[in-house]
Amino acid sequence: MAAIARLPLTHSLPSKFNPSLFLSQSISFPTYLLRSPFRSFSPILCSSSSLGDSRSLGSDSNASIVGDLLDYLNESWTQFHATAEAKRQLLAAGFDLLSENEDWKLKPGGRYFFTRNMSCLVAFAVGEKYVPGNGFHAIAAHTDSPCLKLKPKSASSKFGYLMVNVQTYGGGLWHTWFDRDLSVAGRAIVRASDGSFVHRLVKVKRPLLRVPTLAIHLDSTVNSDGFKPNLETQLVPLLATKPDESSAESKDKNVSSKDAHHPLLMQILSDDLDCKVEDIVSLELNICDTQPSCLGGANNEFIFSGRLDNLASSFCALRALIDSCESSESLSTEHDIRMIALFDNEEVGSDSCQGAGAPTMFQAMRRIVSSLGNKQVTECTFDRAIRKSFLVSADMAHGVHPNFADKHEENHRPQLHKGLVIKHNANQRYATSGITSFLFKEVAKLHDLPIQEFVVRNDMGCGSTIGPILASGVGIRTVDCGIAQLSMHSVREICGTDDIDIAYRHFKAFYRSFSSVDKKLVVDD
Repeated sequence: MAAIARLPLTHSLPSKFNPSLFLSQSISFPTYLLRSPFRSFSPILCSSSSLGDSRSLGSDSNASIVGDLLDYLNESWTQFHATAEAKRQLLAAGFDLLSENEDWKLKPGGRYFFTRNMSCLVAFAVGEKYVPGNGFHAIAAHTDSPCLKLKPKSASSKFGYLMVNVQTYGGGLWHTWFDRDLSVAGRAIVRASDGSFVHRLVKVKRPLLRVPTLAIHLDSTVNSDGFKPNLETQLVPLLATKPDESSAESKDKNVSSKDAHHPLLMQILSDDLDCKVEDIVSLELNICDTQPSCLGGANNEFIFSGRLDNLASSFCALRALIDSCESSESLSTEHDIRMIALFDNEEVGSDSCQGAGAPTMFQAMRRIVSSLGNKQVTECTFDRAIRKSFLVSADMAHGVHPNFADKHEENHRPQLHKGLVIKHNANQRYATSGITSFLFKEVAKLHDLPIQEFVVRNDMGCGSTIGPILASGVGIRTVDCGIAQLSMHSVREICGTDDIDIAYRHFKAFYRSFSSVDKKLVVDD
């Protein structure tokens, strides 16, 4: 729910963008889109390839990460894919993969990460001057977004159509899922040839499903009465027309009472997984919009995408951590530990093994202190570390809507392109306090970054984040902030390109400068 003032972060946009160029000649892409450890960008007509920016990231604090965010969004159709892509980038950047099932042997200057359920990830970099009892500087976000998920038994048929029964996950704007080109993605457990079971990701990239709206001729009052579909009976995607049952081939593909999912769908999944249908022993699938994330607006100043809430925050945190450690000197003077924690299930309350309600992050912190402390760790070493720590809870923020400005408190109307939004709530729906807000603003001031603030109207309900959950878990100081966006929880959301770059710079500044800012403030002396 943040907005940003326009800074001199110009994208060097071409005066005219001619899509026919993609059809007639090869394109030379900006070097920052090709830089390891991030994927080279595949050109699509509405993409970061229209950014005429020749800067490389390196030490240039003004370099844009928007193109890499688009790649990340297009790769990350589900929480599983988002975690797997973050894992790939961390490995490419030199981070070591840990297992929660094994002992950790850590050292100052080391960079590490682990995953849980392949939908939750914790990564951290240890300062070379770290001593037991020093703090953690952490940014937490979440990998999940509101979506439709296949029911355990999804196969159904109605009036000659093969249908796929779904569950609603989170608080989505479900009417936006109608008339979209949809498909499925998620994970499968596959039986290997040796009898073991393998965790595999699956993504069917072509349009496979659609939830059609009812023609206005059959619902003539929909524009006056509103579109209010029954989520159980009317939000059911079409998969195919039912084949002629008289043919032998169709009988093989028809659903029987023992089939949990349509045989036709299972065959499509097995083709994608390159395995036999009978070797797929478990599925956990999301319904996903197939339209790629892209740039939009007359000046390419917007990002049009699904899952901006909250993959935009997750990616900015990931990149800030990686890039804050990329030079050999970056950790040489660091006394603390830099961390990100990307959780699943925020949209449904965080109460899961892989959600922020589990003690994942704090268990990791305790193990880190213990591993690095050797014989110097006492009973209160971890407690002292928490007192010195600071958490940034990063989740998207509500930008002021030009057509519904009265939904915002008149003095707290975040705008796109005007910086991260600090979220306040007197009833602790957000974890921000006067102290944590001040410290986060001081980091921004030190690096000449814009900042905004948000508070909900008294006559409206207030959402929440993982901030209060984590802050109350062990008493860690926390600020809630986010990038301003429109259409939150729609199948297709909007945010500003400048906001992505400013959030990235603010998070990187937090890692590099927070210690010096924090030392200047004394509260409980």
